[in-house]
Amino acid sequence: MNQNVLENKKKTVEEIVNLVKGSKSVVIVEYRGLTVSEISSLKRDLLKKDAKMFVYKNTMVAKANDELGYAELDQFLEGPNALVVANDEISGANVVAKFAKTHENLIIKGGLVDGKVVSADEIKTLAKLPGRDGLLSMLLSVLQAPVRNLACAIKAVAEKQ
Repeated sequence: MNQNVLENKKKTVEEIVNLVKGSKSVVIVEYRGLTVSEISSLKRDLLKKDAKMFVYKNTMVAKANDELGYAELDQFLEGPNALVVANDEISGANVVAKFAKTHENLIIKGGLVDGKVVSADEIKTLAKLPGRDGLLSMLLSVLQAPVRNLACAIKAVAEKQ
């Protein structure tokens, strides 16, 4: 094989390794049957949530998986696949799951969340969770409730006298 070809393949594998290492979640989707405009729409939606979609040859992704120690991901590498990478655990899965509801040709195969290989069902479940800000808001409201109830009770007693 030509030396330039080998170097390009090594660079591609290294690029995939860095991409996976630098993200909190990776979702593998099959995009067979989607039009160019649908894929462009998906990419725009992902960019709004600080996520991106990349297409690589399955063999290059498999080599990167071996380097990273995620050989279990190889089971999802059949057909035309794309990697959706995100800087948080939920946003990429959320966008892909919403898009898949309206576009039956987009198939979620599985992925990687915080270093753990997950199935398509787990990704769909993860997509139903609110984002980080939503979870923090819920936590704060739960923490404030007892104090608020105590303040209301004290106020009611003070007004009664």
